[in-house]
Amino acid sequence: MKLAFLFPGQGSQTPGLLNELPESQAVQKVLEEATDSLNESVFNFHSKDALSSTTAVQISLLSAGVATFRAFESEGVKPDFVAGHSVGAFSAAVAAGVLEFKEAVKIVKLRGELMESAYPTGYGMGVVLGMDFYHLQSIISQHSDEKNPVFIANKNGPDQLTISGAIPMIQKVLDETRRKGARRAELLNVSTPSHCQLLLPVAEKLAEALQQVSVYRPSIPYAGNRNARLLSDPVDIRQDLAESVSSPVQWHDASTVLYEKGARLFIEMPPGAVLSRLAAQAFPEARVLSVAENGFDDCQFIAKREKLK
Repeated sequence: MKLAFLFPGQGSQTPGLLNELPESQAVQKVLEEATDSLNESVFNFHSKDALSSTTAVQISLLSAGVATFRAFESEGVKPDFVAGHSVGAFSAAVAAGVLEFKEAVKIVKLRGELMESAYPTGYGMGVVLGMDFYHLQSIISQHSDEKNPVFIANKNGPDQLTISGAIPMIQKVLDETRRKGARRAELLNVSTPSHCQLLLPVAEKLAEALQQVSVYRPSIPYAGNRNARLLSDPVDIRQDLAESVSSPVQWHDASTVLYEKGARLFIEMPPGAVLSRLAAQAFPEARVLSVAENGFDDCQFIAKREKLK
């Protein structure tokens, strides 16, 4: 049975998340490496107050994802595929051997800082469940304007979509989707308009920064965010990491590619279980787990057992 590791993005964070990681020397080593790279304790970034910052959230998610991956690795569990949602793509890239963790920490810190400085207030994201892409796009076209733009940001499932832009117009779009039958429509705990053209300048600066970092061919197949394809060329992965901040995340299509390639066991790295729930809904024949809900010990035991089949 082929195994896919999924690395969550912003919105999955919870206060104290680094204290919930598996008890493992591999985990401690990663957290120490993060502290060295940041020149301050990585634990400064996961408190409730700190997580009001996009930068702190992204550093915490990167560290949690890579640390848990290393814990699995230390137990002899290696996935057949990796995929990360938004900033989770950096965790996936480290897991695949594309980026050194210490370099990823610096790039992700820059990513968060650039995103915060681009739109410090008044912008964010919302989620719409129970409406397809074309109906949502029609509503956005009727309400969005140049002064208060809104864009479809993430295609997480056939009827689970996120939008980005100016909060007043996002609220109007969400209200209209509820009137048109969406079963859920609400703001997300995200303070930047991620994955839309508003962040094109951020993507350009990230591309420049990534040009200064060594990237390598993945040792584990890596699913990209932008085009939902397995990427093997380091240049393509570098582009995916830079440009996904200003492009919609094609998550449903990317995870579908993993399923089509034979993935039948999906395990989501902490924190949260958003991606595992999406996978369970999309692929009812697959086994889907999350470390946050099922526990590390059970996940690694099941992974070892299923990989032997």
